[in-house]
Amino acid sequence: MIHKAVIPAAGLGTRFLPVTKSMPKEMLPIIDKPVIHYVVEEAVKSGIDDIIIITGRGKRAIEDYFDTAPELEMRLKNQHNTDALSRLQEISEFPTIHYVRQKEPHGLGDAILKSENHIGNEPFAVLLGDDIISNATPCTAQMASVFSRFRSSVISVEHVPREKISSYGIIQGNAIEPDLMRVENIVEKPAPENAPSDIGAVGRYIFVPEIFDCLKKTRPGVGNEIQLTDAIQILLKDHPVYACKFSGRRYDTGDKLGYIKTIIDYALDDPQIQKELRHYLDQRLTR
Repeated sequence: MIHKAVIPAAGLGTRFLPVTKSMPKEMLPIIDKPVIHYVVEEAVKSGIDDIIIITGRGKRAIEDYFDTAPELEMRLKNQHNTDALSRLQEISEFPTIHYVRQKEPHGLGDAILKSENHIGNEPFAVLLGDDIISNATPCTAQMASVFSRFRSSVISVEHVPREKISSYGIIQGNAIEPDLMRVENIVEKPAPENAPSDIGAVGRYIFVPEIFDCLKKTRPGVGNEIQLTDAIQILLKDHPVYACKFSGRRYDTGDKLGYIKTIIDYALDDPQIQKELRHYLDQRLTR
């Protein structure tokens, strides 16, 4: 069973400037919940009860969001606004969240390395703070099931369009089941013509603790940052790694179009607004 999870949320969010100058990209709202709420929710639904969020300068809003708000709760209670009060209290019922600061943005690998003291010698999950994966069975739970069988690191993957290949770590491996591969190689952001496949690593990982030693050995790579992909390459020398094609729909909210698609899909699933939204979209698209 995986009990600990790391959620890196220290990135600068430059694709969403200027709004991310004063607001963490992980706090961008999907209707009435920020992106990171859905990520934490997935971890909790996967049985994780110890969460570490890696933050950075200007990310205090994340800590405030998951903190209790007694004055606001009391006001809602006095106003008999039970619906809003219930939704607010759901947040405080999440497991205790710990925060570790990445003082300088040295990459995803460096962010994960900051959690070593808290993780210790245990396997753990990594959930990227700007990826939402929607499914009745959480993606992290699907991966934990694979980990329980093989006791080895697991990467979530999906086929990516050719024009997006250079934005992903691309997997090369051997299929052992229809949706499961043993990884032989992983290449960080290759040009499409040099990529070993179109299977990209996306947003969710489970690692054995040996990944920390691999991260310490990793030299700065693409973007002069400590790339997680490079650390996985080192891990592969002594430890098997599996790639799991998860069941569900992934939303990349770190991309402007992906963010808009996420809002639209979640709004179309919201019984309070879906009817009027469909009517508006029908009118808008027929102009």
